[in-house]
Amino acid sequence: MEQAVVSPCAKVSGSIVVPGDKSVSHRAAMMSSLASGTSEISGFLRAEDCLNTLKALETLGAVVKFSGDKILVTGGKWHQPEAILDLGNSGTGLRLMAGLLAGRPWVSELTGDESLRSRPMQRIKEPLEKMGALLELTGPKGCAPLRIKGAKLHAIDYQMPVASAQVKSCILLAALFAEGVTTVIEKEKTRDHTERIFMQLGLPLTIEDNKLILHGFGPGGPELPPAKWQVPGDFSSAAFWLAAAAAKPGSRVVIRRAGLNPRRTAFLNVLRRMGADIKVETSEDGNAAEPFGDIIVNGARLRRTEVGGEEIPNIIDELPLVAVLGALADGKTIISGAHELRLKESDRIAAMAVNLRLAGVELEEKEDGLVIYGGGKIRGNASVESRGDHRIAMAMTILALSAEEGITIRNIACVATSYPSFWDHLRSIGAKVRIS
Repeated sequence: MEQAVVSPCAKVSGSIVVPGDKSVSHRAAMMSSLASGTSEISGFLRAEDCLNTLKALETLGAVVKFSGDKILVTGGKWHQPEAILDLGNSGTGLRLMAGLLAGRPWVSELTGDESLRSRPMQRIKEPLEKMGALLELTGPKGCAPLRIKGAKLHAIDYQMPVASAQVKSCILLAALFAEGVTTVIEKEKTRDHTERIFMQLGLPLTIEDNKLILHGFGPGGPELPPAKWQVPGDFSSAAFWLAAAAAKPGSRVVIRRAGLNPRRTAFLNVLRRMGADIKVETSEDGNAAEPFGDIIVNGARLRRTEVGGEEIPNIIDELPLVAVLGALADGKTIISGAHELRLKESDRIAAMAVNLRLAGVELEEKEDGLVIYGGGKIRGNASVESRGDHRIAMAMTILALSAEEGITIRNIACVATSYPSFWDHLRSIGAKVRIS
């Protein structure tokens, strides 16, 4: 089992170009596989999650070629897969692929690693079956593996019971192959990567506040032309370096070409509330799938904050980092309304509570979040466990930079699922890390 020993440092500095946005990479590849002709994707995230999606698309009939820093995807008519589609650790890959397969006239089977097979899939089974498909969840407690018997789909009006961009996207992708007009209503606005790609392709999607209205194309689906996609840097990856610099007075880090989708950048608002100096410089690119630009952060002594309510869906991946910053800030930081964290690659509330306590942080674990009493010393020589969750591993690495002595993070192979160059970038800002 790989582990990393990360040493504390007084300040960090540097300039980083983070890998491509994982969510946009998944969607650009999937839509390219539906197009007639060859699409070009620049900035595609070449990490395990997205590579597993490419393998699944190849099994369905797409042709994928790597050309320098670009990926070429030739789409067209899909065929019944001859093997089970293994999406690895990617909840995005599995749930979105389920939407695309629900309207196909064959049986498909999808699975993933142990972590993915523990995540809830009932939330996509219900709407897809309302549309006419048949889903069998063969794992325990409504989890993957899942078997999809595709069918001729019809439109539905669906009120989202949970705030989930993955579930919303699953329904919208299925609706492309349905007869009639599908309406999806969100309780809270979630990430809109799918909607943006639909709009860029000229698909008939109308957005009225929290209501999405999509005119389906029937069993044949839409006729899509090939496209050129420019994937921005992943904001959730950038967040680790923003946090590292924000918590250390005298530090300065610049993130180049990071995605600036407003439904992904709530973490910037939290950093500002906590006292960090943040500047954003936007850029323009006609092929960009999302807005992007440079983010400059200067470190400062941080103060407490509260995160909850409508802010949660658009900061869900960064909440382990908020917990880390709460431990380093003055005062009591409160995270609430984040029960969804218990259903991620690990139970992230429990994982962060255990690991922060091991590092000497005083806190209270709640059913839907954490109350963190910050400002104390971070204990050195602690050994913490990622639980196979990439975001837990990386968040605890950022805490280690402020410990009295080095912290050991165990089970770090999971980092490769989303950020293969994480350790190189950590060293590039001045941190010391030993991997064994």
